[in-house]
Amino acid sequence: MQSRKDPLGQEYVLMPAGEYSVGSEKPGSHPNESPLRTVLLNTETWISIRPVMQSVWSEVCGNNPSRFCDGFEAGLRPVERVDWVDANDFGNRLSKFLDSIEGWHHDGIFRLPSEAEWEIAARAGTNTEWYSGDADKDIHEHVWNAGNSGGSSKMVSQKQANPWGIHDICGNVAEWCLDTWHDDYQGAPSDASAWLTGGEPSRRVHRGGSWFTESEATRSAARASAEVDRISDGIGLRLVWQAL
Repeated sequence: MQSRKDPLGQEYVLMPAGEYSVGSEKPGSHPNESPLRTVLLNTETWISIRPVMQSVWSEVCGNNPSRFCDGFEAGLRPVERVDWVDANDFGNRLSKFLDSIEGWHHDGIFRLPSEAEWEIAARAGTNTEWYSGDADKDIHEHVWNAGNSGGSSKMVSQKQANPWGIHDICGNVAEWCLDTWHDDYQGAPSDASAWLTGGEPSRRVHRGGSWFTESEATRSAARASAEVDRISDGIGLRLVWQAL
């Protein structure tokens, strides 16, 4: 996988262009995960291999809203207790911060992923319940959840990465997406862009499950949402960089 880094050490991998299946109609899937659909990713999109860490958020924003912020390892934990509004603005704040660094240039934008982009990255070419397979007994080498987290978020990159080298995209903390919440995928865009019309504008999607959710919520197709002003110690963010 092609990769790149920004001056804060955040690493991004290029998501291969092409057609991808998102959603699920497998037995036991939630109705909001259907219908299974094919989306086309045709823009140059890079996704960070780790969620935004507390150290990065603190450097850019000058504060740390996280609950789990004590100890020497806190900077390496995902930032959490960030509502959608602040998460959505973080890409702009990061761009301005990086633009102030001499010699750094980027012809693109940092932003939250669309829900489709997030699932494409989580699956990393797989079509199983988790990128590690279909059995929840096999996920603990890959995913932090209620069964193994010990009641808190964890430092990033301790679990095995998915096939694209992406860490913690399922479990640890859930991650805000751009999209307005819809009860299913009927009428969703076919180009992997964010679905911003209709639905419930005051609610936005977050994906991946977290340190306090059961394994079912950490599946690649599992969906959830929250009000835009909701803060939770189980919700953070991951960024994409999109070329212009």
